[in-house]
Amino acid sequence: MFFLTDDNIPEGVGFQAFGLAHILWLLAGLLFCITACFFYKKLSASKQKRMLTVLGAYIFLQEMVKNLVLIFLGEFSWGYLPFHLCGINILLIFFDIIKQTKVVRSFLYYFSIPGAALALLFPNWTDMPVWNFFHIHSFTIHILLVLYPLLLVTTNQVSTDLKSALRGTALLVAMAIPVYGLNLLWGTNFMFLMKPDSGNPLEMFEKLLGSHLWGFPILLPVVILVMYIPTRIFKNLKTPQKVRC
Repeated sequence: MFFLTDDNIPEGVGFQAFGLAHILWLLAGLLFCITACFFYKKLSASKQKRMLTVLGAYIFLQEMVKNLVLIFLGEFSWGYLPFHLCGINILLIFFDIIKQTKVVRSFLYYFSIPGAALALLFPNWTDMPVWNFFHIHSFTIHILLVLYPLLLVTTNQVSTDLKSALRGTALLVAMAIPVYGLNLLWGTNFMFLMKPDSGNPLEMFEKLLGSHLWGFPILLPVVILVMYIPTRIFKNLKTPQKVRC
């Protein structure tokens, strides 16, 4: 049962969305991220860089271990390649520990945090039992995908202005084009460009508007505003106001 995958797991052994196991994972992830951010802020700049490097390398290694397990089990397929949004963020985090760029860090803030958070809230691995390798991997990797850019923003190491958000969006669109081509070639559903998973918020747009693709231009501005407004408010609170006489 521990190493069974989506392709061979029996029905009725999974967990319930927003059931006890799911809620405990969410609470544990929230507590872990808060604790890690407080710890990270107290470190010196050199130790912060070391912690980011270790964390980024671990995220990449965990994903590679998952793929090696799938290959060993004979269950690996094109759909497990890292071309979903979260998989792309894993690759960008690995890139970030090698070379830091404003556009990549902004992309991670605006899309890795909400993307991984939505995956945690609406998991598409509910058919997997709690004591299962892929169940544990899915929760832990998405928690870490929230944590990495969260560490950056809590220490002002990422630009969160709207110009950076637009650059990140342009990068997202630029990546979606070849990913769509790979979906057509391999019959995959990377980035949910072909169809929404059950329980995915994009499913609502398919029911209401006839295509889930309408959800992308509608939800993207909402996501950007949700991520932008708190940083703007926090920045205004930290900026001392001039006293007029």
